[in-house]
Amino acid sequence: MTAPRRLSIDIWSDVMCPWCLVGWGNLSQALESLEGEIEADIRWHAFELNPDMPADGEERTAHIARKYGRTIEQSKEVQGRMREAAEAAGVSLDYEGEDPAPDAMMWNTFAAHRLLTWALEEHGAEAQTRLKLALFEAHFNHRRRIGEREVLLDVAEETGLDRSAAAAALDSEELARKTRVEERAAMEMNITGVPAMIIEGRFMVPGAQPPEAYVNALRRVAERTPQAS
Repeated sequence: MTAPRRLSIDIWSDVMCPWCLVGWGNLSQALESLEGEIEADIRWHAFELNPDMPADGEERTAHIARKYGRTIEQSKEVQGRMREAAEAAGVSLDYEGEDPAPDAMMWNTFAAHRLLTWALEEHGAEAQTRLKLALFEAHFNHRRRIGEREVLLDVAEETGLDRSAAAAALDSEELARKTRVEERAAMEMNITGVPAMIIEGRFMVPGAQPPEAYVNALRRVAERTPQAS
C-alpha cells in the first residue's frame, strides 16, 4: 500500500479574519476527502489586516463600514454572508458565550502573531495550529479581548502551553523581529489579502476557496513535485 503523499502548506492569515477561518474549514474538508492520498504539514504565518489598529480596538460592524466605505446595513449584510460561508465550511463565526454578549470587536493582533511564531518555533506545527484555532474561537465565538496580553496568555495556557514561557515570548524582541520578517515576506510575495496558502513553498492558492479547489490544487502539486526519498 502506497503511503500518503506529504505536502507542506504555509498559511498567511490573521486571527481577526473571518475568511481565514472559512478557508481553514474548507481546507480541512479537502484534506479529509484526501485521507490516505495526501497529508499536510501546516504552518501559520503573520499577516495583520489592520496593523494600525489602536489598543482599544474598534467595533466590528463600524469597522467594516468605515474601512470598505459601506453603510452599517451593508456591513451587516456582509457579515451575514460570511456566517453562511462559515456554516458551509463546517466552522462558526457565531457568538457562543454567556449573555449579555460583549461587542464584536476588532483588535491589534501583532502580539497574537508573536505568540504563534513562538508556538511554532518552540513546540511545533501541531501546537501552533491548536493555538491558532483557539484564538479563532476566542475571538469569534467568545468575543474575548485578544488584543490584551493577559487574555492571550490565558488562551495559550488553555491550549497546554506554559504561561510563563508564553509571557517571555510576548516580551521577546527577537520574536517580534521574526514576526515582522514574516509580514515582510507576505509583501514580497505580493500577498495583499488573506488567507493565502502556499503549497510546497511555490504554489499559491489565494483567498478562501471551496473544498474542491483545495483538493484539485493539492493533487496538481503532488503530481508536479518530486517525491522526497
